[in-house]
Amino acid sequence: MLARSRVLVVGLGALGTCAAELLARSGIGNLRLVDRDIVEFSNLQRQLLYTEEDAQQGLPKALCAAHRIAAINSEIAVDAQIADVTFRNIEALAEGVDLIIDGTDNFETRFLINDLSIARGIPWIFGGCLGYEGQTFNILPQETACLNCLMPDGPPHSGELPTCDTAGVLGPMVTIVASFQVTEAIKMLSGNRSALCNQLRVFSMWENRLRALTVERRVGGNSEHSNRQRAGDGCPTCVGRQFVWLSGRQGSETVVLCGRNAVQVTPSHGGPVDFAKIAERLRGTDVQFLESPFFMRIQANELQLTLFGDGRAIITGTDQISLAKSLYARLIGI
Repeated sequence: MLARSRVLVVGLGALGTCAAELLARSGIGNLRLVDRDIVEFSNLQRQLLYTEEDAQQGLPKALCAAHRIAAINSEIAVDAQIADVTFRNIEALAEGVDLIIDGTDNFETRFLINDLSIARGIPWIFGGCLGYEGQTFNILPQETACLNCLMPDGPPHSGELPTCDTAGVLGPMVTIVASFQVTEAIKMLSGNRSALCNQLRVFSMWENRLRALTVERRVGGNSEHSNRQRAGDGCPTCVGRQFVWLSGRQGSETVVLCGRNAVQVTPSHGGPVDFAKIAERLRGTDVQFLESPFFMRIQANELQLTLFGDGRAIITGTDQISLAKSLYARLIGI
């Protein structure tokens, strides 16, 4: 059964690369690997499929990951897609797959995956790592709570949470979360759904804690709710079947600024942005920045990000939308 299974891995950073390797070594027959970014030296501490040579050449992550996976297991089919996952292409990217593994670095893409999952009946496994903490949750359409049940207020506002680049990631934490994701994938794809975990698992490895939290599907009426869910208010996604992310009615807007070699990113969950909090996070990194009452300017190698109080940013030094969005996600978070 595993050899006939088709899995989409969205995002080939820390979690995505580890999960992809484990899936390949488990004998999953078809892997579609999608990422918008290139390999950088800062990735190597936690992104297991890449080398210094990959970073030196600035190669696309999807191609590098596919090359390594093919060398690990030549009997499986690997489809590499260098793409920024949006509402315009996600249905094509997920065509024919049995399961989606979350290896993304931002909540907007996760909410888009969640919409697609519920709309098309494709299970997905949420995962995330930050610092020494991680979490994972199985989302089975019409069976379990969905991401919108878990986070009824939607993605965090821009700059509200730390990112991997500002808070770091403990490398071994990644392998733990990815191992749980892939174990659940194997259960699902081998027909052993009764063995699946039906709770949100939260790991805090530095403090040696593992928590399992029950998340109720938000069906409305008098059902019990947790995680800030409002009683009597059914989930608009898995109950109301309103797919605002999949339809493009919600999500970041990006515009290439003509003649300026710059891209403007406007997140769906914008300001007001707390410059002081972002500056506090950045002081612990080697990123250079300038703070003012009206904007924040951040220098990242050849690229410059100017962040405004409403969450909007202009990234100068590139006209590539995917690169601009990736930089915004890494430094500010969406």
